Amino acid sequence: MNVACDVIVDEPSWSQKFDPELLVDVVVRKVVATVNPDLHPQAEVCFSFSNDKRVQELNALWRSKDTPTNVLSFPASNGDDLRASPLLGDVIMAYETIDREAGEEGKLLVNHAAHMVVHGMLHLIGYDHESDQEAQEMENLESRILMDLGYPDPWSGVNEKKEV
Repeated sequence: MNVACDVIVDEPSWSQKFDPELLVDVVVRKVVATVNPDLHPQAEVCFSFSNDKRVQELNALWRSKDTPTNVLSFPASNGDDLRASPLLGDVIMAYETIDREAGEEGKLLVNHAAHMVVHGMLHLIGYDHESDQEAQEMENLESRILMDLGYPDPWSGVNEKKEV
């Protein structure tokens, strides 16, 4: 199953570090191949590579949290019937937060961004981390998907170079 990916880069810093369109295409394909969700035949997602200011605005508006965060996911459905509509939803990523977290954790920006793409995509197809069990399932999937793509396990603390 192929998912159409619309990629918007409204923060130029992203494109100076790697190719966001290529990253999303490769990672989303792997998420779908790994999880094999029952999707609409014309499934599509939108990823926005943005900044802290925009993410903070959306976080305040939709989650009543007036602070930036690394990634926000806006699923188009509640995950019960992903075949009902082609639109899976939107994911928006904050450059400054993801870059800062990568630095604090000793990770390459592209590695951490790939993790956030996986994380956001899993949210769009119905995964969450509200309970310990859900969080463990989601973390295990994130690790497996990223390592299958040649990225380091995001939960291991080990950082290896990955070219995009």
